[in-house]
Amino acid sequence: MTVADHLIYAALWFCFGAGHSLLAGATLRRLFGAGYRLAYNAIALVSLVAILLTGRLWLAPGAIAYDRPGWLQAAQAVLVAVGLAAAALALRGYDLGLLAGTAQWRAARKGAATDDGDEALHLEGLHRYVRHPLYAATFPVLWGLVDGEFALATAIWASAYFWLGSRFEERRLIARYGDAYRRYRASVPGFVPWKGRAI
Repeated sequence: MTVADHLIYAALWFCFGAGHSLLAGATLRRLFGAGYRLAYNAIALVSLVAILLTGRLWLAPGAIAYDRPGWLQAAQAVLVAVGLAAAALALRGYDLGLLAGTAQWRAARKGAATDDGDEALHLEGLHRYVRHPLYAATFPVLWGLVDGEFALATAIWASAYFWLGSRFEERRLIARYGDAYRRYRASVPGFVPWKGRAI
């Protein structure tokens, strides 16, 4: 990849992050009503696939894999396994219907109102160790999959997106939960559980 390729790829990730953060507000609620969360997830998935395909097929076609020693490949495999296990544990702490948007859709079809804005602040499970367990689980997967220049660029820019995205997400969480989230943020690390169980 040339410097220009890296800049284009970084710009694509920046646009993804900006769109993801902007759409998390009220825009999709006005457009899609009860289906806003389903639309949000669908747009995010399509955008992410488009970025990865653009990077792989246009910016880094025929990318050559790094010559990695066996110990590094084994360490990266452990990183991926740890990340996937942490993601599975983190997902157990969420209402997956609300997260995906299917709960809101089903409730609306029955004439009921289900709003993920009414969801309680998560203070259990992995949230006792880190504020963003799903993001924290993604980092080792991203870096464990680095086997060449394109994968390295993806790990760098996706990591930057998750770090910046978490800042925007925390603004929304403070607006929703106020001092309760401020106290939680002051006690619990963002991504690395260096305090152990913090709460």
